[in-house]
Amino acid sequence: MSDVTSRTGDNVVQVHEQLRTAILSGDVRPGAKTSQAELARDMEVGRTPLREAIRMLQTEGLIVTEPNRRVVIASLSIEDAEELYLVRIALEVAAARVTLPQLTEADFAELEGYMAQMTHLAGGGPPSLALFRAPHRAFHERFVGGAGRRSTRLVAELFDHSERYRRVYGSINPVEYDKRAAEHRAMLDAAIAGDGDALADALAAHYVATALLVTSALDPDYPLERLRASVAAVAPGALYAFG
Repeated sequence: MSDVTSRTGDNVVQVHEQLRTAILSGDVRPGAKTSQAELARDMEVGRTPLREAIRMLQTEGLIVTEPNRRVVIASLSIEDAEELYLVRIALEVAAARVTLPQLTEADFAELEGYMAQMTHLAGGGPPSLALFRAPHRAFHERFVGGAGRRSTRLVAELFDHSERYRRVYGSINPVEYDKRAAEHRAMLDAAIAGDGDALADALAAHYVATALLVTSALDPDYPLERLRASVAAVAPGALYAFG
C-alpha cells in the first residue's frame, strides 16, 4: 500500500469517526439536511474521505442520501426506537446468557465499582452526566463481553444508536436514576447468584423501562407490539415491565 493510499485510509477513519460522533452526540441534529460540499467545508475535510465516511454511515443507518449528493441525518422515530430496543434485548439477552458462566469475582467487583461511579456521577449536574456514560457503558459491556467479537461489535453499535434517543428523551433525573439503579442492581445480583433466567429478565426489564421512557415522549399511545413480542420470546419474566 502506498503512503498516499495509507493517508487516504487514515483520513476516512478520522472523518468517519468525527462525523459519527457529531451525529450521535446531537451536534448534527436528527433530520438535518445538508450536502457533501457543505459538510466538507464545515468539517474542513476532503471530498474523497467524506464520501467514503458517508457511505459507511449510510450502511450503519445514521445517514440517508438523496439525489444530487444531498445528505440527510437519520431522524429519530418511534418505529426506529422500538426496533432498536427489540434488537438490543434479543441480542444482549443471548449474549448475557453466554457470558454469565465466564464472569469471575473480579468482574463482579468491577461491576460494583461501575455502579458506585454511576451513583456518584448521576447527582453531579450536566458535567458529571457527560462522564456518567463511560461507567454506564462499561457496566453493560461486561455482561456481553463473552459472546465474541461480532456480537460485542453489534452491541456497541446499538448502544451508540440508543444514545441518540437517550440524549433527547431520556435525561437522568433523581427519580428516574433511582429506578435505573435498582434495575442495574437486579442485573448484578442475578449475575452474582449465577441465575441466567433472572439476569435475562432483569436485563430485558431494564431496556423495556428505557424504551418506554423514550417512546412515551414520542407517542404515548404507540402499542410497542413488536417489542412486547421480542421480550415474550427471550425473557418472558420481564413482561411485567410494560406495566
